[in-house]
Amino acid sequence: MTLTPLGKRAATMAGASALVLALVACSPEEVEVAASSDAVEHEAHDDHDHEAEGATAASTEMAAQTPRIVVTYDGGILVLDANTLETEADIALAGFNRLNVAGDGRHVGVSTTGGFQILDAGTWSQAHGDHAHYFTSEPVLTDLMIEAEVPGHLVVHDGLAAFFDDGTGQVTVVEADEWEHMVEEGHLDVVRSYVTAAAHHGVAVASDGGELLVTLGDEDGRTGAMLLGEDDAALASSERCPGVHGETAFTTSDGDELFMVGCEDGALVFHGDHVHKLDAGLDYARTGNLFSVDGHNIVLGDRKTDPEGGINLTEIVLIDPEAETIDVVDPFEGADAEYTWRGLVRGTGGESLVLGTDGALRVIDSASGEVIRSIDVIDAWEAPEEWQTAHPALTVLAGMAYVTEPATGTIHIVDYVGGEIWKSVEVGVATNEIVGVTG
Repeated sequence: MTLTPLGKRAATMAGASALVLALVACSPEEVEVAASSDAVEHEAHDDHDHEAEGATAASTEMAAQTPRIVVTYDGGILVLDANTLETEADIALAGFNRLNVAGDGRHVGVSTTGGFQILDAGTWSQAHGDHAHYFTSEPVLTDLMIEAEVPGHLVVHDGLAAFFDDGTGQVTVVEADEWEHMVEEGHLDVVRSYVTAAAHHGVAVASDGGELLVTLGDEDGRTGAMLLGEDDAALASSERCPGVHGETAFTTSDGDELFMVGCEDGALVFHGDHVHKLDAGLDYARTGNLFSVDGHNIVLGDRKTDPEGGINLTEIVLIDPEAETIDVVDPFEGADAEYTWRGLVRGTGGESLVLGTDGALRVIDSASGEVIRSIDVIDAWEAPEEWQTAHPALTVLAGMAYVTEPATGTIHIVDYVGGEIWKSVEVGVATNEIVGVTG
């Protein structure tokens, strides 16, 4: 896994400075980079006293945190103020690009051509004794890329970011607050590196206790997962998970750390040195996406029972991994509606949120499966045949839900606790993926 230079993109916003970094050394412990002559000249003329770590000459101090929303569209990426939905940056980037939060409240990993490119959303906080300072700057798609033949998932857990290359099976783990350090100090420390036995569409999750969860599979299929210790020896392993997809790691209300992956017939739960299988009760009942919240014992998952079906789904599962139960819930209570995996998310209080094709956002009590409230947000829509096709998506940031409506180029901010739409803004593009950064 290497960090490689990219020529400064004409696609990057006008006026946004870019450091072009060239690789000079690489080891499992540290990736060294050196600035090009252009970057050195830029630094030589930058005699600005930084007000705080991470602040730049173009930064502005703010009175409070300034969360931002990042969305993709066909041909680029928008960075929006999360409170006003005003556009902070419109960055051209060809191809179908995917978004992954990078774990520091500021940066986003973009799965794009050649690897994972790091987007600086331009908002951050800096602790200072018993208080903090808050800054914003112009967002920029940096020239820093972690190479991957087929960039897959980036998963953040316990302050560690784990990259998985589907083309090689290479796993690279870094500290999730290293992105600015990479630019300012010229190197990125690699905490851990691992290569799976065969390349496959997989995922990895690292913990600060030294565990590493990795999927098992090859080009013909995926069969399970294993939990590795610090020495890469398997602590627990299972191949009783056909079509393994979707992962989560969280701490229960009792303080236990659990790792989970979804299967085509249930789920695997890794707990320390053992793993157990939760059976879905059907030969095919796929859970391919899992959503957990630290301190809450219930895990939300999607559920697909027709192997020949599309991405339009009608049931969710609420999994209690310690009680070893999978409860199937109809979130629509008989209404003529469906959802896709882009319409599932957890609320900050542990609620399960489901965005239906009838345009309503449903808030569900994750313990009982009861629909607490239903909020009409967007017009009715149909799930597309291909998952890459732009369709409504959902995320939660700072206690608010953000619902995209590609058909109208609109994003809606929803107070899902109060049960009302707080703001709707036309952003001018058919948005696809969406993530938020806290600042």
